Amino acid sequence: MSQNIGVIGLGAMGRGMAQSLRRAGYTVHVCDVRLEAAQAFAAEGGVAHAHPAALAQHCEVVVSVVVNAAQTEEVLFGPHGAAAAMAAGSVFVMCSTVDPNWSIALEQRLGSLGLQYLDAPISGGSAKAASGEMTMMTSGRPEAYAKVGQALDAMAAKVYQLGDAAGAGSKVKIINQLLAGVHIAAAAEAMALGLREGVAADALYEVITHSAGNSWMFENRMAHVLAGDYTPLSAVDIFVKDLGLVLDTARATKFPLPLSATAHQMFMQASTAGHGREDDSAVIKIFPGITLPASNK
Repeated sequence: MSQNIGVIGLGAMGRGMAQSLRRAGYTVHVCDVRLEAAQAFAAEGGVAHAHPAALAQHCEVVVSVVVNAAQTEEVLFGPHGAAAAMAAGSVFVMCSTVDPNWSIALEQRLGSLGLQYLDAPISGGSAKAASGEMTMMTSGRPEAYAKVGQALDAMAAKVYQLGDAAGAGSKVKIINQLLAGVHIAAAAEAMALGLREGVAADALYEVITHSAGNSWMFENRMAHVLAGDYTPLSAVDIFVKDLGLVLDTARATKFPLPLSATAHQMFMQASTAGHGREDDSAVIKIFPGITLPASNK
């Protein structure tokens, strides 16, 4: 594979992934809707481009780390889209959380253009993305893996190959998001009850994180609540979207998901109350009659 690789989307995860690729020796071409983000990365050692098409002209592999399917469509097929500029046989690596059926259709659409595709949602958070230790849930054709395998290993500690066609990666990511969303909602409910009952928030956090009721999401997200810091690493509206995808996937086969449905309503309520762009731990703000810890900044 060429040492030139493109990363589109330099948010919490994409920037870290681009940094990991650069550390592995790749020449990393980047673009973002915020031109200043691409220019900042280039200033540290990379190549900034104004739009996806300009980036795609230089790269056999393009990694897309945008929010959703609509943004991915824009990256590929919008004005200055990457698809028309990619050389035949190049690989598009899609890292967003999307409807698995949409991902399957995208593989077929890109295949008709002579392009290869890897369904490759990601998990682990910004810190693990920056250190190259995140998880990738991938599926795609062997010839796509043959071109991108080393790059995937540079970005992730765990690269799971879940099938030889698109769809399986996105299905596993949907299930991961089911658990993540339910765990955050449950963590918020538990902390809210503790506050309502007059338990000191820091004491409750200390006990739970050393007890059987702990979860990674409680430990991570309730630390944000203790700090009174709702700066979005993953926003409330992300889980409005992702749990919506979970429910849509299950609805197609009439499969009941009562906990997912309840958690989705909690994130919907938080979003409607004006917290959609805050950190997803802000779902705790839907509970009445509690006083949340103040910001310690």
